[in-house]
Amino acid sequence: MSESTRHVVVVGGGICGLAVAHRLSHAGTRVTLLESSDQLGGLGTFFPTGDRWVERFYHCVMPTDDSLLALLGDIGARDGVRWKPTRMGMVVDGEHYGFNSALDLLRFTPLRLRDRVRFGVVSLLLRRLGKGKDLDNLRAEDWLRKLYGDVIWSELFAPMFGSKFGDAFGDVPALYLWQRLGRESNVATRGYPEGGYKAVIDALRASIEAAGGVVRTGTPVQGLRSTPERSHVALADGEVLEADQVVSTVPLPLLRGLADAELADRLPTLSLPYQGVVNALFFLKRPLTGNYWAPVLRSGTEFDGVIEMSALAGTEVYGGRHLAYVMHYTGRNSALYQEDSEVVAERWTRQFLDLHRDLGLTEADVDEVRVFKAPFVEPVYPLGFLERRPSVEVPGTSVLLATTAHIYPDVTSWNSSVALADEVSAMVLAAVDPVAERV
Repeated sequence: MSESTRHVVVVGGGICGLAVAHRLSHAGTRVTLLESSDQLGGLGTFFPTGDRWVERFYHCVMPTDDSLLALLGDIGARDGVRWKPTRMGMVVDGEHYGFNSALDLLRFTPLRLRDRVRFGVVSLLLRRLGKGKDLDNLRAEDWLRKLYGDVIWSELFAPMFGSKFGDAFGDVPALYLWQRLGRESNVATRGYPEGGYKAVIDALRASIEAAGGVVRTGTPVQGLRSTPERSHVALADGEVLEADQVVSTVPLPLLRGLADAELADRLPTLSLPYQGVVNALFFLKRPLTGNYWAPVLRSGTEFDGVIEMSALAGTEVYGGRHLAYVMHYTGRNSALYQEDSEVVAERWTRQFLDLHRDLGLTEADVDEVRVFKAPFVEPVYPLGFLERRPSVEVPGTSVLLATTAHIYPDVTSWNSSVALADEVSAMVLAAVDPVAERV
């Protein structure tokens, strides 16, 4: 079968699904991408405000994001990434601190002087200290307590990781945190694409369609059955698509609900919990600290961090306004996640103003507040997940998986999603021509 007659259905129009459809369509494969919502992009979706489009959830590009940057190069968007040095802050017990230099650390009074010195020395050596160790089977809490001591763990790391991973934060493999340190740092150059992430999503869609691919939004999948030779994708309107292969990018709990009994029995049995997120956007008439990001610890807020996006992207993209995101990671069944967004916005606005009262921020400085939620954002990986990580191929079917469960130990990001998309696309193409280099 030639690539032009082979049909691949991609389920899910987030960055991973878009990257798969882009790679396959440009290799000559007939591709249909299905997205249940009216927007492509997944966590990269956006909303209109004034005459602008703004991301519901914050994103940035790192200089080390090789896979993402290569994809941006394919669609002519790489040269449009605007790079800028960014800084980190910390808010502890309502007090704001810089957290970027040795001098900042010496001024960081929530820790005693000896703990500040220990924090600085260990942080400098942490990447080296993790090399060659089986961090996948070592609890993050055990590793960090041993290196940093009980005080630094209890005062800083426990609340920071607890806000990210929930009650299981201490059990997360140390490997995942070690990998995160390889991508992020206190002072780092970060990038933001010209035209925002909507421009990237729009360019990917145009690229797929220009290569003959079909992109369908507002098209929920209702059922999926599969054999080694063929898959059948049932849509909510009763239409059934036949495909030689299906690439599913939706989280495994959602896919399990779409699969027929036979396929469901073949899916990975691993039950991986996910943290969702509640995210509030504050459009402001004035800047805050100028720090791109700042964890918020023990400061009387439900949100656990502040991302001052305009410190990276500037204000022109927001119509001259400053933009700050605040967030809290939580399970999709939690009371906060289920709460009405307007109620959350009103309460978080009071907390946000109180947190920045010392900066002179008042209610008059808040121009607009929006709240958005996403149910599957951060997988909470168990110890030893490298050996338990599910296969991309579902045995006895023509279904391939490309989910956040397959990204580990890399951190969840657009870059890791694109890298996974490249891997899965290569597997699809190799099934037709194992010798040719397609991607």
